[in-house]
Amino acid sequence: MALRPVQVNIKALDHSAVGRFWAEALGWSAYSPGVTTYVGPVGGLVWPDPVGVGIDVVPVPEAKTTTKNRVHLDLATTSTAHQAELVARLEALGATPAHVGQGDVPWTVLADPEGNEFCVLEPREIYRDTGPIAAVVVDCVDPRAMARFWGEAMDWALHEVSDDHAALRSARGVGPYLEFLRTPDVKTVPDRVHLDLLPYPGDDKAAEVARLRALGATDLDLGQGDVPWTCLADPEGHEFCVLAPS
Repeated sequence: MALRPVQVNIKALDHSAVGRFWAEALGWSAYSPGVTTYVGPVGGLVWPDPVGVGIDVVPVPEAKTTTKNRVHLDLATTSTAHQAELVARLEALGATPAHVGQGDVPWTVLADPEGNEFCVLEPREIYRDTGPIAAVVVDCVDPRAMARFWGEAMDWALHEVSDDHAALRSARGVGPYLEFLRTPDVKTVPDRVHLDLLPYPGDDKAAEVARLRALGATDLDLGQGDVPWTCLADPEGHEFCVLAPS
């Protein structure tokens, strides 16, 4: 048994506007199958087997605080010129420069129209085949412990692990990486961005949730009420959801 990450969940006051931004940013399409806006590769939302890790923008009544998100996206580029062109295009779409203590670095830190931070990376060989999203990056205290938990939770393969950084990727060698980056700060506010996981067809969702609890996940009450998905938190408190197959 194992789970797979199928979408990055972003909370927004205006899910349609934020969804449109990310669709334009990634060269993808935005779909509104219900009360949320799904952003994914051109071709439509394929459920329960999405073609890649998409973005689901979910409406909430609260605006983002000034606290930096502990989960963010890194965008891939193919050249220095592409990086500059992408930054300029994103700013024209409504992105703004963000300052998170990064100092003098070769990547560019921006925020989407509602303040969610993300990075436009300089070209790196490791991300040449990921598509527009190079990585989903999670700030944490202990990358090794996070790699153990998430490596057991999902069927993705471990590519790198150290005291400061860990990286996993689909065993098929496609799509973005999931990376854990050691940071000195700790989680203080609810996550504005989190991962949604999905069982494979034929697997039992309740059994998967029980397995995650045994690995160290804890139940999370966000006021979600009676919904078909299950809200959990990993051992460092990062929120995530296990979705129903249908």
